[in-house]
Formats: sequence, structure tokens, C-alpha cells
Amino acid sequence: MAAAPRRRLGSARAFESLRLLLLLGAVLGSAQAAVYFQEQFLDGGSNWHKRWMNSEHKPDLGKFKLTAGKFYGDPVRDKGLQTSENSKFYAISSRFKPFSNKGKTLVIQYTVKHEQKIDCGGGYVKIFSSNLDQKNLSADSEYYIMFGPDICGSETKKVHVILSYKNKPHPIKKLIRCKVDGYTHLYTLIIKPDQTYKVKIDNEMVASGNLEDDLDFLQPRKINDPRVKKPTDWDDRVQIDDPDDVKPVDWDEPEYIMDTSAQKPEDWNDSVNGEWHRPMVKNPLYRGEWKPRQIDNPNYRGVWPHPQIDNPNYSPDFSIYSYENISIIGLDIWQVRAGTIFDNFLITDDEEYAEDFGDETWGETKGPEKEMSIKQSEEEQQRERATEEKYFQEKIKKKIEREKEHRKERSERKAMKKEDL
Repeated sequence: MAAAPRRRLGSARAFESLRLLLLLGAVLGSAQAAVYFQEQFLDGGSNWHKRWMNSEHKPDLGKFKLTAGKFYGDPVRDKGLQTSENSKFYAISSRFKPFSNKGKTLVIQYTVKHEQKIDCGGGYVKIFSSNLDQKNLSADSEYYIMFGPDICGSETKKVHVILSYKNKPHPIKKLIRCKVDGYTHLYTLIIKPDQTYKVKIDNEMVASGNLEDDLDFLQPRKINDPRVKKPTDWDDRVQIDDPDDVKPVDWDEPEYIMDTSAQKPEDWNDSVNGEWHRPMVKNPLYRGEWKPRQIDNPNYRGVWPHPQIDNPNYSPDFSIYSYENISIIGLDIWQVRAGTIFDNFLITDDEEYAEDFGDETWGETKGPEKEMSIKQSEEEQQRERATEEKYFQEKIKKKIEREKEHRKERSERKAMKKEDL
């Protein structure tokens, strides 16, 4: 009977030892991560100006300010660079020690909050080489990587992934939707030496693939065989005109007809205005160009599979993912309505470290931020209701006062009539 408790105690000790080993491994793994750049603006004040340089490319570039915004999860930890002027270009950057990601994973991560519920503007970052002239940063500056959300109207709500290859930008062919709810969101791009990539939003993967497949860096591996042509009897039409459908005899009507009800104006002078003609009006009987109805093609054979061959012009390149002298991160954007906040910048070679960093920053403040935003919205609605109630009360009060005045005037008129009588 006494042996069972000892077995349970031994299991508990073994479990605790295993847990400590796992924790130690996680700590050691994080300790081995190379952190090339990390910015949280925790020192506050104006110290960030020493680390970030405003471009002087144009005299009217928009200004950034350090703030946590109108609503936040933590007033200090959520401070970031916020755009402050509407309809402006912005250009600012920060330099760090140059490095190469050759043979290593590259992770670019930061948070964006469009608290103004942006209608048109960028929220992306750019990564540059050490050769960039920071004071002359502009949209024309060559960059290595452009990554992050871009919003404009109802059509453009996407995450950019653009990589430079041989001094030419190559955008990803996949459509990645960005967040548009006005809260802070975490954006992460991971590029690996095996030339694969991942895109995460809020530490959840939203896209992944191979750089060579999803961005047009190289010539395609396979091409259609130019020596083979589609057979002449191959019918790839899904639908055809119905041969039994006949155009109705009364179909053809002119689009415009003469307005027979129009009369020549009395002041019309033929010698001055020319010969008068009745105007043309839209014919209500016009039915447009007749087309026979469509039916399924009984001879449809599907899309012809063009035989492919190896592309003689294809040349593999296993260094697409790598860049030398990575040294600057920058914000080069246009915004119609200002108010976006950028924070928690991180460039590292460790995906796990980036995920932990995201959980410790955005992950810990996202809940309180949303609660504060909801509370502010409820308070604003209460103020609006109170304003409306006050307005209607004032309106009713004025109406009652007018009715009193009218009754008083009627009483006075009646009294005057009695005196006259």
C-alpha cells in the first residue's frame, strides 16, 4: 500500500524536472537569438529623435509624434510613432549595425494601429542597405524589402510583400488581406534560407510558400512546347450559340427616333439658326443587338493541356532570399487621414523569439486596448444621446413657450375687443 504514493511522488518529481528542462531550453534558445533591431519607445520623451531621422527630401513632409493614441492597453508600452497631419507624405528611418541574412532566417515584425480607421494610406515598413541617404529618403529610394498593410478605399486592403532582386522590386502574387478594425495588430514576415517564407498577422500564419514560386524573380522552370500546337478539332468553348434560336421578326428597331410631338419654336430664325429639325429621342421599342441564347457545348473537351518542356532560359538562384549590409528600417508612406501608430519594431533571426516578443508586447495589451475603445464608444454614445435629449427638450420647451405667448396674445386681443364693445 505504501508503494503507490512513492510512485506518484517520483512521477511528480520527474514531471517537474522535465518542465524545468523545457523552460531552460526555451531560455537558452531565446538567448541565442540575434536581435538586430528592437524599438519599443519605452524611454519616452524626445529620446527617440536620437534614433530616428526625419527625411528632408521635401519641405512639407508630415510629422510624427510619440503617443499611445486615444485608446490603448498600456499608456507607456503602447506609445509609438503616430502620423499627425492629413494628406501628407511621411519619411523617417532608423539605422542599426549592418548584417547579412545569408544562411540565416530573417524575421521582420512590428505593430500597426489605424485608430483613425484609415480610408487611404500605407502602414508598411521598408528595409534598406547601409548605403541609404536617410536625409533624402523618399519613394524613389531603393529598398531591399517592403512589408505591411496598405489600405485605400474598398478595393485595396492588402499586405504587401515586395522583395528586391537585381535592383528590381518583385511583389508577391498572392492576395493577403490586412486588418481594418482600428485596433493594434502584429505583422510578421519570415524569410528562410531554404527560400520559403511565412506571413503572420497577430502571430497566426496567413500565407506561406516558396519565394521562387510566388514572386517572379526568375524565368519559369517549365514553358509550353513551341513545337506542339493545339489540334484543329479541339473545341474548348464551354457554351455556344443555340442553332435553333431565331431572331424575332419585330426585333430590329432604331435606337433613336424623331420626336414628332416637338414644335418649331416661334422665335426660331432659319437664316440665323439654320433649318430647324425635330429632335431625336430614345426609342422605347429599341431592344439592343440581338444575340442567340447560349447552350452548353456538346463537343466541349475542356482546356487543352499544352505539353511543357524544360525552359532553356531558366537558371536557378539559391540566394534570392539573402541581402548584404541590411542596416536601416524606415517608414515611407502616404496617408490621407492621419493617426496610424507604429510600434514594437523587431528584426531578428529567430522566429520563436519574435513570436514570444509579440506575445509579450501586443499580446498583453490587445485586450485592455479593446476594452478601453469599447468603453469610450459607449461613453460617446451616451454623450450623443444626452445631447439629442437636451436638443429635443429645448425644442419642446420653446414650443410650450410659443404656445403660452400665443394664448397670452389671444387673451389680450379678446380683452381689447371687450373694451371696444
